Parts: sequence; C-alpha cells; structure tokens
Amino acid sequence: MKYKSQSSFTHAQADKVGVLISNLGTPRAPTKQALKPYLKQFLSDPRVVEVPKIIWWCVLNLIILNIRPKRSAEAYKTVWTDEGSPLLVHTKNQASGLAQKLKAEYGDNVVISYAMRYGQPSVSRAIDELLDQGARKIVVLPLYPQYCASTSGSTFDAVAEDFVKRRWLPDFRFVSHYHDNPEYIKCVADKIKMHWKTHPRADKLLFSYHGIPKRYLVNGDPYHCECHKTSRLIAQELGLQESEHMTTFQSRFGREEWLKPYTDHTLKSFPEQGVKSVQVVCPGFSSDCLETIEEIGEENREYFEEAGGERYEYIEALNSDEAHLTMLLNVIKDNLQGWNLDPSKTNDYEQRSTLAKTLGSGE
Repeated sequence: MKYKSQSSFTHAQADKVGVLISNLGTPRAPTKQALKPYLKQFLSDPRVVEVPKIIWWCVLNLIILNIRPKRSAEAYKTVWTDEGSPLLVHTKNQASGLAQKLKAEYGDNVVISYAMRYGQPSVSRAIDELLDQGARKIVVLPLYPQYCASTSGSTFDAVAEDFVKRRWLPDFRFVSHYHDNPEYIKCVADKIKMHWKTHPRADKLLFSYHGIPKRYLVNGDPYHCECHKTSRLIAQELGLQESEHMTTFQSRFGREEWLKPYTDHTLKSFPEQGVKSVQVVCPGFSSDCLETIEEIGEENREYFEEAGGERYEYIEALNSDEAHLTMLLNVIKDNLQGWNLDPSKTNDYEQRSTLAKTLGSGE
C-alpha cells in the first residue's frame, strides 16, 4: 500500500484535536551500543550538519561514530536515572501535566502525545497515536523557545516526512518559537528569583544557550537574535543592569567558528576579571538534560573553579514547574483558536456516522 492508513479508523469516529510536543532526543541507554544509532540519526540530519553529503558521510561513519559513542555514553551515565534519561523523563512529565490541563479545559476532545526528534518515541509514532485517537487537527509544539533550523526546522521536516506517507492528512499548525512570549519570560525570571531567595545574587548572571555554527547566522538563521532578545527581556523583568548579566553559547562541535562568546571560555576568564561568583541559567532548554546537568552543572563548574572562581550555581530549567505547564497550555490554546473543539456536534460527524452505519449494513 503506497499510503499509510489508520489501523483503528472508522468513519463513525468523532473527530478530535491532537497536540504533539517534542524535544531533541535521547539514546535508549547510556551505552556505546545505544549511542551509535542515536548519534548516527542525529548527525546524519542535514539540518544539523550542513556539510556536503559525501564528505560528511566519510567523516561521520569512519571517524566520529568510531570515537564519540563511547565518550558520550560515559557522559550519559553520569545523568541517567532509574526512569531513563532526564530529557525523556521531563518531556513525559510535561506531556502528562499538559494532558490533565487539556482534559480540564476540553474534556476528551483534545488529546496529547510526545515525541523525540531523534530516538524514541519517534515523531511518526506520536502522530500515529494521535490519529488513532481520532485527531483530525494537530498542533505541533517543539519545546525549543528560540527558533533554529537545526531544532524547530528539523522537527517540521520530520512531521512533513511523515505526512507525505499518509492517506488522510490532518489540519496542521506548527509553533516555530516562543522566545519572547511574556509568560515564558516571566517563568524564567521567576525561577531565577526563587533561586535568589535561598542563594545570594552572584557577581554575574550568565545566560547560556546551545551554540550553532556562525555561518548559520550569516545564512539567515534567527536563532542568535532570538537568544539575545530572550536574555534582554528576562534581564528587564529582573531589573538587572547590563553589567550584571551576559549571554554566551555552549556545546560546540567540530573546528569551525560557532556563535560567540563561548560559555566555557567566558567562565575561565571571569575570575581574572574580578567575577568570583556566577549563576548560570539556560533559557533555551525547556527541560534539564545532558547539556545542562553535566556540561553546565559539572564540566563548566570545574572550569570556573579551576580558574579561581569561588561560587558557581546552575539554576535548573523550567521542567514540569506548574507555571511552565500553564504557559505551554496557553501557547497551545492560542493555536487552537478557530478550531471546533467539540467536533462530534458537527453535521460532518453526523453524516459520516450515518454513512458508516449504511456501509456496515451493506445497503
């Protein structure tokens, strides 16, 4: 069969609205064997690595996949929990919390699923789950506050790739970013204020975002600008002076120039500039994961302290905070506007139900 159909579909099924939240991804286990296919899928995405295909295939398969899986597995082991990777656990909890809020608002007419762009559960599996529950309209919300082609853009690609294989396409809305959403800004600012209630303010508040190659910015990607706008708005919400905060970029890969200033270089230079205490927050991450827990929470702490820093604190991501879930719910609600949220009451449903009964009776 050329086009995929729903195994559980019936024409008498009441239409629902589906919500799909997604995040970057995670291996199945913190092992070399599990990391290799995960990294291959991730680093084979042309949205992530924009290098001529033949050249990159050789670099990836002959060098990177023979070296990096073991090193990455060791890092994942330091953050792995009994429930799995932190990113998967937090995303699952976010979906569960949003499901409760959506049910309170819309009953059974709006359903939700979650996916990982790389690894499992896949985007296609999550779409299957929504369609099998009767979703004929879908809102996709990638949990990346700032748009980047290699994150939000890649998620769109995955959804589009799935849709071209389906017989009946749902109505579709895609949330590309929410970097300057006032509720989101307030959520991050309030998280920082809560930290300040039990920890004195540091000499510097560092906003650290995942980096991308500089040439992506030169070629028109808005990510760099959106990160800086997020930082500026949070700083304004906190009443900070320009000298009290700074925006940097982490997680470089490869030898080419990435967005600057680099988080690790900045932290190493702070002590000699008189910055003896620093608090780091990562407003580009909706959930804590390897990059925040291990890279920021541990690795960069060591850089700062070895350079002479005296106090280093990482402020956790929003994760499943109630305010964060409410903010995400409101983003979803904004994108549900104009859609009938009780499709079972439409004439279309009644006609299809009648037709289904007629077909079933053989008339």
